[in-house]
Amino acid sequence: MGQSTKTIELEVLRYRPEQDGKPFVQTYKLPYADDWSVLQGLQYIKDDLDGTLSFRWSCRMAICGSCGMMIDGVPKLACRTFLRNSSAGRLRIGPLAHFPAERDLVVGIEDYVKRLEGIKAYLIPKEARSLEQGEYLQTPQQLDRYNQFSACINCMLCYAACPQYGMNSRFIGSGHMALLHRYNADSRDGGRDERMGKVNEADGVWGCTAIGYCSVVCPKQVDPANAINMYKIESTKDYLLEFIAPRGAVNTMRTTASPSRRTK
Repeated sequence: MGQSTKTIELEVLRYRPEQDGKPFVQTYKLPYADDWSVLQGLQYIKDDLDGTLSFRWSCRMAICGSCGMMIDGVPKLACRTFLRNSSAGRLRIGPLAHFPAERDLVVGIEDYVKRLEGIKAYLIPKEARSLEQGEYLQTPQQLDRYNQFSACINCMLCYAACPQYGMNSRFIGSGHMALLHRYNADSRDGGRDERMGKVNEADGVWGCTAIGYCSVVCPKQVDPANAINMYKIESTKDYLLEFIAPRGAVNTMRTTASPSRRTK
């Protein structure tokens, strides 16, 4: 850490279910350097002040998405939020909002993972190919249609920012809509109809109240709010096509023109 004499107070929301009846705030005072992230501050507490503190982390490079938490009331990645940016000399740190706290800053993700499995976030080949036929190819233009949305790291910050998910945990959510679009827009994929069932159901895309905060907090500029807006259009098209075309002809008439970059 060098010769820095700077100090900061981290007010951490603690919860140990085996001994605590309810969460409580514990304050830690620690030295820091200008290049320290919040994650490094928590690691200092864990290593030098209080080994009982629990939190998730892995890569420290904003790639794994593990260290999402509430920092001064805003969903952020601890690894890319710096202690030096605290003007008050203290930071409030808690577990991600809208998720059940399991221990200290660790939240339960079982429901999130179950929903992720439900949208089939993987390629469903449009057509079978043998090894002799070679790989599934696509042009740079076809890649550009979904490339932005493939940057999602499942950090769940958008869910912590979403007031609708906070009120209704059955809501499909912005992050899953972004991933759903990543595969639907892939020229090699043929699973659109399977995924649209999730989009069109009661707790699907129409549950969004268009706040847009999910895109504000996204650390990878995925723009999940844009994905939701696109799928409100797609859902409407599906609904209308059921009236103007025979069921078997819907896929033939459907178009999937999707912007590849967010616009402001």
